[in-house]
Amino acid sequence: MNEARATETRLVGRPQDAEVSVAVPANDVILKVEDLRMYFPITRGLLKRKVGEVKAVDGVSFTIRRGETLGLVGESGCGKTTVGRCISRIYQPTDGRIWFEHREISKLAEKEFRPLRRHIAVIFQDPYGSLDPRQTAGSIVGEPLEIHKMVRSKAEYRERVAGLFAKVGLDPALMSRYPHEFSGGQRQRIGIARALAGDPSLIICDEPVSALDVSIQAQIINLLMDLKEGSSGLTYIFIAHDLSVVKHISDRIAVMYLGRVVEITTPAELYSNPIHPYTRALLSAVCVPDPDIEATRERIVLEGEVPSPVNPPSGCTFHARCPEATPACKTTVPKLTMVAEDHEVACLRVAEAAVKEEQ
Repeated sequence: MNEARATETRLVGRPQDAEVSVAVPANDVILKVEDLRMYFPITRGLLKRKVGEVKAVDGVSFTIRRGETLGLVGESGCGKTTVGRCISRIYQPTDGRIWFEHREISKLAEKEFRPLRRHIAVIFQDPYGSLDPRQTAGSIVGEPLEIHKMVRSKAEYRERVAGLFAKVGLDPALMSRYPHEFSGGQRQRIGIARALAGDPSLIICDEPVSALDVSIQAQIINLLMDLKEGSSGLTYIFIAHDLSVVKHISDRIAVMYLGRVVEITTPAELYSNPIHPYTRALLSAVCVPDPDIEATRERIVLEGEVPSPVNPPSGCTFHARCPEATPACKTTVPKLTMVAEDHEVACLRVAEAAVKEEQ
């Protein structure tokens, strides 16, 4: 319990405007996503006739530099997890292009992609459902080593698995236990060890702490940060809906709404200068510990419900709830526009202002 409290204090005690500093060449891009789309068909009847489609991801583009952590945030159902699963090829994208290590992977056949699979690891949200209850913890962690033929002997296998256990803060003596014999935080550590087994260069963290207690969340976040600091070039995509957690771990944050990215920038810039109306509304809903600041803070309440991805609005998908929408927003899809250094916004009003400023 003392360890949990100490770890939580360390996370919460970091300066609110601090950014994670990473010495990475600006042109060393490890991942590039261009106009990514993922539509799920809706079928009916015995013949599975297609009657519609769910537009889970609808034109997402971004890049990630080696050693960087990109936070992907937004409401439930906005497409965050689907983006991660398309990148890891759990899903085959409907359209768009994905480059990993300067190689396009979106159209590769499974046989061609298999050698690259160990370089893109995933830490899943549910530490209870993501581990096979019939396997021991040691065999779960060591499975990637066997699949990708990364060890030559049983002795090397046991040594590697024990090293991975120690790396994530677990006693190697627990290797013979089954998942049900571990707590939620320990199970997530096993999931992290499994992700590290293939020696990946990119790890997709799909809401890895949302199912855990607050004190355990702090431990897992600190563990992920320590692993990144102790490695050379490890890159994260950190998917979450908790903006306070994402702020602490991310170098840049991408805000998603209904399958599209609406704003990308650094945590400090996002919190001090949010530009997109949806980002401002999202940040206004985050509680501030100081009661004096909380009492005087502007609260933005959006009208209406989030539209269905089965039939999203035309033009800007946010226009039906946006207090600043113009008639053009109903027909024109906004593109990400650079408004400052490392700050992009997808908003027609912002794009028009940028054009006027250039003139």
